[in-house]
Amino acid sequence: MRKEAAAPQLAGTGNEVSEKLSGASLELRERIRPYLYVAPAMLFFGLFFFFPIVYVIYLSFFDWSLLNLEEMEWVGFANFTALFMEEDFQQVLGNTLVYTVATVGLGICLSFLLALWLNRKAKVYGIVQAAVFSPHIVSLVSVAMLWMWLMDPQYGLLNALLEWVGLPGYTWLSDTKSAMISLILVSIWKGVGYNTLVFIAGMQSIPRDIYEAAELDYSSWWRTLTRITIPMLSPTMFFLLVINTVSSFQVFDTIYIMTQGGPVNSTNMLVFYIYEQGMDFYNGGAASAASVILLVMVGLLTLLQFRLMEKKVHYR
Repeated sequence: MRKEAAAPQLAGTGNEVSEKLSGASLELRERIRPYLYVAPAMLFFGLFFFFPIVYVIYLSFFDWSLLNLEEMEWVGFANFTALFMEEDFQQVLGNTLVYTVATVGLGICLSFLLALWLNRKAKVYGIVQAAVFSPHIVSLVSVAMLWMWLMDPQYGLLNALLEWVGLPGYTWLSDTKSAMISLILVSIWKGVGYNTLVFIAGMQSIPRDIYEAAELDYSSWWRTLTRITIPMLSPTMFFLLVINTVSSFQVFDTIYIMTQGGPVNSTNMLVFYIYEQGMDFYNGGAASAASVILLVMVGLLTLLQFRLMEKKVHYR
């Protein structure tokens, strides 16, 4: 009698254990499922982003050539030391910083002024917005070829306009004093449309009630701009600042097509210098070291921007 009475109790206990185990496995599957969804993307990201970064850092400590990948000699920081001692590389760093400051600063300021002008509802302003944005959708190769024709010393439109108003023409791309200015001009012309549209989108997202309250207080146009529009646009400005800075460090197409880094290294910048060292001179060690320097510069500059702007950016 005791054995028969104990049997149902054991069976009930077994069912409870199995239910707990199934519940635990179901909970475990639910926890793992999100990671399984993102695993392919993370694998792709790690294979084509993190691994190349780690590998190029590893290669920067070796002296090696693309012509002979089997002979690699460990040199430590010698590649970095040689780069910083080289006058051409110092000029490349200076060119990159000048180009970045000019294109980002002037480009964002010009785009903001255009956005203030074009942020209206009339149809004509929509047409102007489309015209301003159109260079952004054109490939950099086409843009470079167009501006090479415009800046041609003999047949270019720019020199023709200068001569028409009585000014002498320029050798835009073959003069050390004007070659960098020419590249900056092309870059600003290419990117100003995108920046302007982003600014306009930011302006249109500002609640109209705030402007109406300012009008009731008889706030001047300048006071409204500096106390409402610019603070409310600070997230947009910060976004464009970071994006444009990173993009300016990666400039390559216009240099390759228009100047090849010349004249006399006056337009050579980091990405094109890396290309030259690797593909023209087959100096893999110098190219890898320069790539690491580029990575560190972009990372530090972006971190500095976040530190300086975090208290000035107001998210509504």
